[in-house]
Amino acid sequence: MNSFVQRHRGSVIGMVSGWDRLRLRGTLRMLANLTGMMRFLCYTGHLLKDFGKYARETSSRVRQQALAVVERADRPVIYLDSPRSNKEQVALEIAERDNIQEGIITAVTAVESCRSYDVRSDRSRGLLELYPRFRKCQHIYVYRIHPTFGLMYSRLQTWFPFSIHVGLNGREWLSRRMRGAGIRHLRRENCFAWVQDVEKVQGLLDEQVSFDWEKALGKLSREINPALPSIVGDYDIPYYWSIDQSEWASDVMFKRREDLQQLYPALIRQGMGSFASPEVMRFLGKLPASGHLSGNFAGEVISDYRKRVEGVRIKHRVNDNSIKMYDKGSVLRVETTLNDMRDLKAPRVVDGKGVYRAMRKGVADIKRRAQVSQASNRRYLEALAAVNTPTPLKTLTDQLSRTVHWKGKSVRGLNLLGEADAALCAAVGRGEFLINGFRNRDLQELLFAAPAKEEFERRRRSGQVTRKLRMLRAHGVIQKVPHTHRYVVSEKGRKVIAALQAVREADIQKLTRAA
Repeated sequence: MNSFVQRHRGSVIGMVSGWDRLRLRGTLRMLANLTGMMRFLCYTGHLLKDFGKYARETSSRVRQQALAVVERADRPVIYLDSPRSNKEQVALEIAERDNIQEGIITAVTAVESCRSYDVRSDRSRGLLELYPRFRKCQHIYVYRIHPTFGLMYSRLQTWFPFSIHVGLNGREWLSRRMRGAGIRHLRRENCFAWVQDVEKVQGLLDEQVSFDWEKALGKLSREINPALPSIVGDYDIPYYWSIDQSEWASDVMFKRREDLQQLYPALIRQGMGSFASPEVMRFLGKLPASGHLSGNFAGEVISDYRKRVEGVRIKHRVNDNSIKMYDKGSVLRVETTLNDMRDLKAPRVVDGKGVYRAMRKGVADIKRRAQVSQASNRRYLEALAAVNTPTPLKTLTDQLSRTVHWKGKSVRGLNLLGEADAALCAAVGRGEFLINGFRNRDLQELLFAAPAKEEFERRRRSGQVTRKLRMLRAHGVIQKVPHTHRYVVSEKGRKVIAALQAVREADIQKLTRAA
């Protein structure tokens, strides 16, 4: 059980975690790059001098066949000439008016910019050349109530390379599954204030992770762009599905709205106060060894809060990834949003060995994406629980100060208020290590002012850090990740580090008045 839920178990119904909003992208990878597009034109026998005519005719065919699916369902096609128009709201109004329970609601067409191709003359060589450029074309939005996904939309680019975007909502999906399973629940907008069986509902959310995305999206793409087979012929080009953006939400359901409202201001203060430091704020990013934004880090790190109609939202953002917390009445939501995978790792097998590589945006890595997002939410909530726990610091640290025996050897206790051990705990508890863990050399960069210039010095430092890691492992502050050289902070360690940081940064005058 999550320590935050355990901490507030008297006032909490339970917690469920899973996908909130997902924005997926279908790409014809062969047509999405210049080389592949040229090969396709050569294979199909289309000359560059005729590309303009061929592209217009093909685009017209894509539009006609895509809209024909909507017309056969006897649903309206609407053209919107303003980018400010809320397409989803228009679709919802039509669904309510026509009492649509399943199937296509409407199609909305709009002229929007896209990345495509054009032909120009290279006078120096006397040749025509294909080149990528941005242009405007008609896009077809189709809103439907899918038998599995529920309310969703698709967006088809009707000009080469015919990319598809799909937007769906995991909570909408869950609502349909709960109704089908006969699980009673109370839904408020995009969250559930109460569910009859928390464990069963979590099981339904877990199914979304192991779902056969490739198969379902492949079937959907044939409905969205039915003209594709006639365009590519036997030049088999399937859609490659990736995740442009994912939102993974952990909802803590409180029994009474008043219980959360009483607690929430303290959570906001802790989030903006304790989590404002780089070590805690950057749950999803990287930090140079110096502790300052320099070196190879060229992004933005921002922590802010915003007052909304529903309440106060706190958000920590590192480049394009973020974690935020906000209240939805009687529900506390912590949500991790991932857009950029370059800072995240996924396990792979290379030459028979387990290694970590950059996480892919493709749906092939959706399980790992879910694991990383869930870990981020869980650790954020556990950090809040540790900061707010009334347990005396002495209870957490008394045992750590004693000598212990581990693997047949004596290991000294920690002096948590001493500079050296406090700096060590602060280093292993840094925000950038919360997801992928840390290695010996990561700590060397933090614990030593400058890099080692000689091999002897490098080995000496490695040995020193190894002994420190052994000490932390002996006291249960960190754990080794199996089959790797990485370590992560344990639940016990997170509590100690969070409490230690709060004590070291506390105002002496306030402590004196509270004594």
